Amino acid sequence: MLDLDHSAQLLRLVAEPTRLRLLLLLGEEALSVAEITAVTQLTQSRISTHLARLREAGLVSDERIQGSARYRVDPADWPSDFAPLWTLLSERVDDDQIARDRERAEEIVRRRNHAGGWAESVAGRMERQYSPGRTWEAMSRSIIECVRFGQVLDIGSGDGVLAELLCERSARFTCLDLSPAVIEAARRRLADQPNVDYRIADMHALPFANAVFDSVFMLHALSYSAAPRAALAEAARVLAPGGRLVVATIAEHEHAATVAAYDHVNLGFRPEQIGSWLEATGLVVDACAVRARERHPPYFRLITASATKR
Repeated sequence: MLDLDHSAQLLRLVAEPTRLRLLLLLGEEALSVAEITAVTQLTQSRISTHLARLREAGLVSDERIQGSARYRVDPADWPSDFAPLWTLLSERVDDDQIARDRERAEEIVRRRNHAGGWAESVAGRMERQYSPGRTWEAMSRSIIECVRFGQVLDIGSGDGVLAELLCERSARFTCLDLSPAVIEAARRRLADQPNVDYRIADMHALPFANAVFDSVFMLHALSYSAAPRAALAEAARVLAPGGRLVVATIAEHEHAATVAAYDHVNLGFRPEQIGSWLEATGLVVDACAVRARERHPPYFRLITASATKR
């Protein structure tokens, strides 16, 4: 544990704006002093002074590559008592200057590695870099070609984005939402798809018989539920034996003002909550965990879960 003096020393260290700026920059890319100078437009002597302080505290490390020292921040190498500090900094600091620094650093690293080709220049960060035709949508559509979904229900379907993606691989696809306006928008979007049905209904009282769907999706629907356990029970009820329920929702958070603008009625969930509610319906939980974290403030985390009816 940190004592009072050590805590105060650490807080003074990161309270200096330039040192904080360097920490957040080097958490994204390993850079030489010359490269940091190019990114930040600060003098080399000033950067070197701050780096020395950060290295002494164990917050920055360096390695020599092709005769040049590159500095980096790797929280895994930090003293264990310091680890919560990085979580606080990386998740809560939102600043235009930091965003510009990161963009410049990515460009510098790209130029540095250009001789090795584009793939080599972005190795380890490929999912964050643009390449013609290389998108998450392209990847999703390719993977979907390997799957057949049978009878599908999309609870909280909105205007039919998921249906547009999956309906050609489904025997029949049903969009269900409480809003007549978004269901009408789904009808327009999917007007040329003959195997899509539309229902205006409440997720807590689904207008279907038991065990009629092979796949049920609840993607972000639980954010609009004041009774999420009951909503999951209804989804499980209409699932056929051997069918699978897939859930995606944001993890527990403290950003009430942000989500109020999107009409959310709760502040997210914990994976163990979702898992226990699914088990209570009689489903077998295949997976339930936080799978992703948004790259922009307030850094919402995404829980995904899947469960099967035996």
